[in-house]
Amino acid sequence: MGKGPSYEAGLGQISFAITLFLSVGASTSFAQIAPPPNYDQKLSDVVVTATRSDTPLDQMSLNTTILTREVLESSPDQTIDQVLKNVPGVFLNDVPYYQKDLTGQSINVRGLGYGRTLVLIDGLPANDAFYGTVQWNLVPMSSIESVEFVRGGVSSLWGNYGMGGVVNINTKNPKNSAQDVSASYGAFGTGNLAASKDVIVSDALQMRFSADYFSSDGYQNYATISPGSPGNVKSGMGTDGVKNSNIRLQNYFKPTQDTTGFLRLGYSTMADLSTNYAIAPNLVQTADIAGGTSTRLDLDKKVQVSAYYQNTNFYKQSGSTATTGSNANQPYINANYTDPYSTLGTSVQYTHDLKTAGIDQYIIGVDARNISASNQTNNLSSTGSGAVTSVNYAQGQQNFYGLLGQLKSLATVIPLEATLGARVDAWNSETPTLYNAGSGGAHPIYQAVPNKSKTQLSPSLGLLYKATSDWDIRGAAYQAFHAPSMNNTLRSYGSTSGGYFFANPNLTPETMTGYEMGTDYRWKSGFAQLTAFNNYIQNAITSYNLSTPSSQSLVSSLCASAGNPTGCALGKVNYYTNQQNLLSRGLEMQYHHDVNAQWSLDGGYSYTRTTLTWSATTDPINTQVGGVPKNMANAGVTFYPSLQASLTTMVRYVGNSWMATGSLPVPAYAVVGLKANYQVTPQASVFASVVNLLNRQYVTFNIASQASAYQAGMPQAVTVGARINF
Repeated sequence: MGKGPSYEAGLGQISFAITLFLSVGASTSFAQIAPPPNYDQKLSDVVVTATRSDTPLDQMSLNTTILTREVLESSPDQTIDQVLKNVPGVFLNDVPYYQKDLTGQSINVRGLGYGRTLVLIDGLPANDAFYGTVQWNLVPMSSIESVEFVRGGVSSLWGNYGMGGVVNINTKNPKNSAQDVSASYGAFGTGNLAASKDVIVSDALQMRFSADYFSSDGYQNYATISPGSPGNVKSGMGTDGVKNSNIRLQNYFKPTQDTTGFLRLGYSTMADLSTNYAIAPNLVQTADIAGGTSTRLDLDKKVQVSAYYQNTNFYKQSGSTATTGSNANQPYINANYTDPYSTLGTSVQYTHDLKTAGIDQYIIGVDARNISASNQTNNLSSTGSGAVTSVNYAQGQQNFYGLLGQLKSLATVIPLEATLGARVDAWNSETPTLYNAGSGGAHPIYQAVPNKSKTQLSPSLGLLYKATSDWDIRGAAYQAFHAPSMNNTLRSYGSTSGGYFFANPNLTPETMTGYEMGTDYRWKSGFAQLTAFNNYIQNAITSYNLSTPSSQSLVSSLCASAGNPTGCALGKVNYYTNQQNLLSRGLEMQYHHDVNAQWSLDGGYSYTRTTLTWSATTDPINTQVGGVPKNMANAGVTFYPSLQASLTTMVRYVGNSWMATGSLPVPAYAVVGLKANYQVTPQASVFASVVNLLNRQYVTFNIASQASAYQAGMPQAVTVGARINF
């Protein structure tokens, strides 16, 4: 299911790489031809841990996709976000995460909007505590064993972010006392180096140490083709260079016969030029620690306890090009932002496999999480002197307390499985300090912000009817919620294209109700899935552009309190509100078939109709929202010429869409990807991949309100690499 980013080369290079790969594979004689890798359509061994109750995949009432290691390795894409973009229901465009602003690296599921889907790494939350986004650099492809993707409302299990579903990324566990090294290099100076060491001290203690480094010169993703223009690239702008690094230590231990545990420590950095100005680098540094135990109290009872802490320092700069004055046409830093924040969380869960009185299993659990953060925004002079013209500062915290319960029952008269869940979340937000100051931070104006709180009930009901051993029919209904990110409540900032955005510490959580119906058919060598869904969000958080004369007094007061920053004028001021309702309906289809020992087929399609049903902003209702193409499809063919070789070709189609609701059209496009793998020895393998094989020049779907924000899709790119286990 992947197709996405890699690196540039001519068609001659591509032809040579493919010819060399096939000739090597064909020149080797084998006793037999291996069957295609197991894509887990044989479901007896697949357990979805993202359900908190270890549910077999063939018992899932929500539409679920598993990406195995074989699927990840057959994808032309080099980053996990670009692999996920080809899974039906996911809206990630054809720009890899490292080419995007650090505050915009998220995931949109079923057209519900960015920041409304939970992402886990080994079962622990991975959504950025301040921005609500996903820092995909924390999970390099070399560390991933598999990915579980459960669509639909999962707040009854996980609480916040549970609207679009949950993505659980399972990383590799220690398997033996061995080493693993992988490296790749491609166009735009993009390279990746990763290494790991497994240490098996005893049956009671196992460790895995891993490290990786990724860098890229990047490509120019501000579109210079129609409907963009060369004017989108201003003086001082270039490509988006990036450098990522991760170090992680995973410890697994077994202190007693009935208790297992883990302890994980990690540190990561990401430095980039996401505003495309070399004078304005950004830096994020994250340290985290997590631990937990699972104790079996009896054959059918267990208790799980976990805790985690993450501390992040985020320093961001924004670049621009002056348009007037003596500094005209010169680049300068127009603002910088310092965002230190931390998350502390803990969870306790009791599971009982009862299998009596009509109840097969029940779980109860409690969890708590605290997010503490602050933001200081310095707006700088357009003269390029670095002088501070105004300052915004805010400090606050959000607390989440959840109580959950879930029952599973399997009827004896008819083959019907039912899962009933409910969760109560208590949310509160405190902003004890928020002020705006003038030049150099002088004369701060403090705002008294009342505490906000809300108690949210998130029930769910899932049903699965086993029509035959191969065919099931499923349905689910649920309610979910999403709290405002602290980026919306604490950070006021300016944008050269969108004007000035004011934080609103009075925002409250959104609520979604939804249901879905689907069916799965599985046979010995494949599966087919079809799902229809309907999701409705009330009190959706959005930004309101204050552009009418009646808004003049509010604009004046906001601008005055902020020291009249650049771009602060009627029509250039945006204020966050809870004043929209959003409806998303659609279909999702997925297909896989191992035709024979040498050929396999994959396909996916999604139709998504997402509109506003009510809005107090100027956004039109009953019109497809920006950044959500109605039609998306992908298809793939994998050929296994020999026991050790595979060649995968993939096509991705994205239909027409809008950047802004009802305006700024984005034409449909299709791109082709290619990936070749060859196992040289049992310990060593090589691979080559091509993204955008035909070098299609296109603009990819996006959310923006200015024509200058059109983004170019990933250009043609070739990557080569190798993996060694020893």
